[in-house]
Amino acid sequence: MKNIKLIVTSTFGFESVVKKELIALGFDHFIVSDGKIEFDAAISDIPKLNIWLRAADRVLIKIGEFHAADFDALFDQTKSCPWNDWINENSKITVIGKSVKSTLQSVRSNQSMVKRAIIKKMQETYNKEMLPETGPEFVVQVSILKDIVQLTIDTSGAGLHKRGYRVDTGDVPIRENLAAALVLLSFWNKNKILIDPMCGSGTILIEAAMIGRNIAPGLKRKFISEEWAVINNKFWEDERLCAIKVILPSGNLRIFGYDIDKKRIEGCKTNAKNAGVESDIIFKDQDIKDLEVEHENGMVISNPPYGVKMARESDLYYIYDSINAVFKNKPGWSIYIITSDKNFPKYFKRAKPDKVRKLYNGTIEVNYYQYQKK
Repeated sequence: MKNIKLIVTSTFGFESVVKKELIALGFDHFIVSDGKIEFDAAISDIPKLNIWLRAADRVLIKIGEFHAADFDALFDQTKSCPWNDWINENSKITVIGKSVKSTLQSVRSNQSMVKRAIIKKMQETYNKEMLPETGPEFVVQVSILKDIVQLTIDTSGAGLHKRGYRVDTGDVPIRENLAAALVLLSFWNKNKILIDPMCGSGTILIEAAMIGRNIAPGLKRKFISEEWAVINNKFWEDERLCAIKVILPSGNLRIFGYDIDKKRIEGCKTNAKNAGVESDIIFKDQDIKDLEVEHENGMVISNPPYGVKMARESDLYYIYDSINAVFKNKPGWSIYIITSDKNFPKYFKRAKPDKVRKLYNGTIEVNYYQYQKK
């Protein structure tokens, strides 16, 4: 098979982070739009991307793109796409969809029409009237924006944020790929001290430790496309072996996590052990107001409780005051705080934020306040 078109999806605001990851993996010539990065690749790159991308959501194969304002056009154009390059006669076909500002507004009807077209193509290709759909699953997405249809096949299955290590998640957990993006945006590196004074389930610190030791985020999980006959199993085996070989030894990181909830800290330790970084992070149950920072330089990346996680507003501002008290006289520390509360800068009085990024934690709009060391 010749080069293919891939689309890596991401949460809005992470496109630049994911693009840098793709460049580091050896890809170039991108078409970037909101939440999507399109580029050329080889079929053997599908395992590499799924195993190594930290901040992305999914890796999709682009099958076709065309204009369709009625069902006849949708059916005919879909049927003309090269489905037989990927899907065999026994494949289970699942179609999901969305439609925005388009004539074909009914998502359910669009999904049904696309599946009918794919089935018809398979019947003609394999000269079979009945297709059992008992084999590996192919999830097809039909996305229509202003009557432009884009057809893709998902290679990831569960979202890439699902690393497989997290047992204790906290009340409203931060997604693993968001946590990784926060670390990548902070310019933290393995030589710097990192603290999360309200670490919750420990996700930010675990993702940092995985970055610091060069542990591929998808190393321990499975992907839907591993079951496909069209992707040689050796591609997956080779990529995992290569990923294992480049892991850096433990014992060289200075990462510390604190939380007032002792049970939560035990959950952090379990999560870190599952991720293979239990010896790289020191977790301790401690209230932020009792935190003593001895070093003159370091970094804080934290996702303090906010919104639905807080029973009382006074608790929220107690946390903010505590952050201010600990770090206001520590100019050598860079502080990175993600919160949906726009009042945070009023309470952290060291300086105005150097940068504020609008991001999303799932469906919650949040701001990432970045205070650089002085």
